[in-house]
Amino acid sequence: MNTTGTSVIGFCLLVLVQGAAAAPQNRECDLPRDLQREITSKYPGRKLVTLADLQEDDKAFFQKDHGNSCPGLVRVDFYGDGKPTLALVLITKENSELIVAHKVGENWRSTVLATGGPSVPVVWSLPPGKYRDVYGEKTIRATRPVIVFFQYEVWGILYAWTGKAVNKIWIAD
Repeated sequence: MNTTGTSVIGFCLLVLVQGAAAAPQNRECDLPRDLQREITSKYPGRKLVTLADLQEDDKAFFQKDHGNSCPGLVRVDFYGDGKPTLALVLITKENSELIVAHKVGENWRSTVLATGGPSVPVVWSLPPGKYRDVYGEKTIRATRPVIVFFQYEVWGILYAWTGKAVNKIWIAD
């Protein structure tokens, strides 16, 4: 009887440990289900950047400024209309893409803002404000939150919606 009880407890602990190990590590990277379907259908073979995709130094840089948030996903009121909008970084072995997904009515509309090489860039948002490019030649006065698409120690691009189009400046090169 004692051996059976120990076996049952051991089995229950094993199931609990396996379940915990199988659980996603960063729920911050979870997309709404309807957007997940849209992304899978429209961008097959691509995956959302997570902390596990970053090299150790890039991961340390990201976590220093953004904690355990998702490096491939940020919620941002980019268009200034209060509707759900997310900036996503999707990657394959060959390239990376910055995509803005905007919920209009019942549907998500996604737009590719940028494509890059096989690097693993990250994304975050900054508040409205005045932003100057790395060369000191161009300034953006953003009236809405902006999107930053960034490859640590390589390049960075800031995107702002003007009400009619997307403007961008290089903030690191």
